[in-house]
Amino acid sequence: MLFFLYYTDMSGSKINVAKQAIDYIKDKLHPEVILGIGTGSTVNFFIEELAAYKNFFSGAVSSSEASSNLLKEKGIKVFDLNDVLDIEFYIDGADEVSPKNELIKGGGGAHTREKIVASASKEFVCIVDDSKLVKELGSFPLPVEVIPESRSLVARKIVSLGGTPIYRSGFVTDQGNHILDIRDIDISNPEALEILLNNIPGVVDNGIFAFNKPKTVLVSK
Repeated sequence: MLFFLYYTDMSGSKINVAKQAIDYIKDKLHPEVILGIGTGSTVNFFIEELAAYKNFFSGAVSSSEASSNLLKEKGIKVFDLNDVLDIEFYIDGADEVSPKNELIKGGGGAHTREKIVASASKEFVCIVDDSKLVKELGSFPLPVEVIPESRSLVARKIVSLGGTPIYRSGFVTDQGNHILDIRDIDISNPEALEILLNNIPGVVDNGIFAFNKPKTVLVSK
């Protein structure tokens, strides 16, 4: 079941939705719980709020080095995904959210690990402000992580699909790869495009979350 939960609070949308996420999960925390933590400014507010509950759960699996460092600063234990069996909740933001809860993610370049941790979690909870809600995905450039040696090849393949790839110059992912940000590509069928892009040799993963979309989207206005 897909559904939106809306909260109105004018004192700051990112911190407000972070607090709503805490309210959503806090009664389900216990010493065996491991959380999945995403990446980005909204998630940073969530980590700040989560610090007050660090003794109520076991720790977290993080989707980026930046989030891992912040979690450690707050005294929250960070686990490697290979060392855990279950992740109760994955909390992360998004760059765009469709009416079907399909997402574009990767503005921070961490979408590959974000997708992995989301897929390993029992429930994905997405936290955004209402500016991220769109009728159809595609206004935000679609990030594609590529192996560096394949960047030009992948770019040509994307052009043949009707997209305009832009190399994110000077940026390297936590995996040591490059990012191509795609404009002008049709995302009216997110599932089909997610598969098509990931089947291009040299692509690690793209920022469409059609198969690993959130069950719940918390929206702060």
